[in-house]
Amino acid sequence: MPMIIISGLPASGKTTRAKSLQKFFTDKGKKVHLISENISIPHAGFAKNEYFEDSQKEKQVRSDIKSEALRLLNKEDVVIVDAGNYIKGYRYELFCATKAARSTQCTLFCGIPESRAWEFNQQRTSKDVVPCNGLDKNVDNSDVPYTREIFDALCMRFEEPHGNCRWDSPLFVIFPDDTLDLEAMFSALYESKPLPPNQSTQNPPLSSTNYLFELDKLTQQIIADVLAARKIGNTGPVPVKGSQVKVEVPAGINAIQLNRLRRQFLNYSKLHHATTSTLDKVPQLFVQFLNSNCNV
Repeated sequence: MPMIIISGLPASGKTTRAKSLQKFFTDKGKKVHLISENISIPHAGFAKNEYFEDSQKEKQVRSDIKSEALRLLNKEDVVIVDAGNYIKGYRYELFCATKAARSTQCTLFCGIPESRAWEFNQQRTSKDVVPCNGLDKNVDNSDVPYTREIFDALCMRFEEPHGNCRWDSPLFVIFPDDTLDLEAMFSALYESKPLPPNQSTQNPPLSSTNYLFELDKLTQQIIADVLAARKIGNTGPVPVKGSQVKVEVPAGINAIQLNRLRRQFLNYSKLHHATTSTLDKVPQLFVQFLNSNCNV
C-alpha cells in the first residue's frame, strides 16, 4: 500500500491537496483510500475545537486513523492520510508500518506562513456541529474555523517534516500558490524500491511443533558419532552426516565436555530461532560451534 502522509499547519490547504491527489491516482486506475481527520473527529463524536483542547481525545482519533491505515495496507492501493500529523513520532510509527508491509511512502508538507493560514482560517464559515453519537460518517468539519487559541496552540506544537529524516523521505513541499508535481509523487510511490523491513518488524519464521525434539536428536547423534570414533582410536577429523565440515576436536575431550557444549548450542538455538530454524542447516552449524569452542 503506497501511503501518502499529508502534514501542515491548520488551514494550510491539506484537504484540498488530498482531494487533488485522490482524483489524480483514481484517474491513473488506482484504488484510493482517503482517511481524513475532518471526518474522523465528528465520527468519534467530538466538536473540532473541543477535540483539539483535549490530548486524550486527540490520542483516540490518531489511534483510529492509524488503525484504519494499517487495515488498508496492501501493495497496490493508495492510502492518503489527510491530517495535521504534527507529531514526528506519529509519522515515524506510520513509516514503520509501511516498511513492515514492504510498501512505499512519501510525505507531503503543505507549507504556509502562519499569518496567511490564519487568513484562510477566518474565511471558513461553517458551524461546528457534532452528529448524534457520531453515527453519521458523512459529516465533514473541514470548513469549520479554528478558534485563535486552538490555532496558536497547534502552530506551536507542530513539528515540521524534514527530508533528511528517513520517516519523512521522500518529502514534497508545496505552498498555496504552487502546482503539485503529481507525476513525481507517482514515481516515488510506484517506481521506487520499498525499503526492507527491520528484523524487529518481521514475524518470526514458523517451525514444526517437534523442532526442538529434532534439534536435540540431531545434536545427540553427532556427539555419539564423535565419541564412537574416539572409542575405536580415530583421533582425527570425524565426518558428520549433513555437514560439509568435519568435527575437529581434541582427542582428549570427554563426553561431559561435549554434552556441555551441546546444551550451550541448544540454548543459543532457542534464543536465536531464526538463525537455526531450518533443520537441514543444524548439523553444519553444530559442527562449526564445536570446532570453534573446543579449539579455543
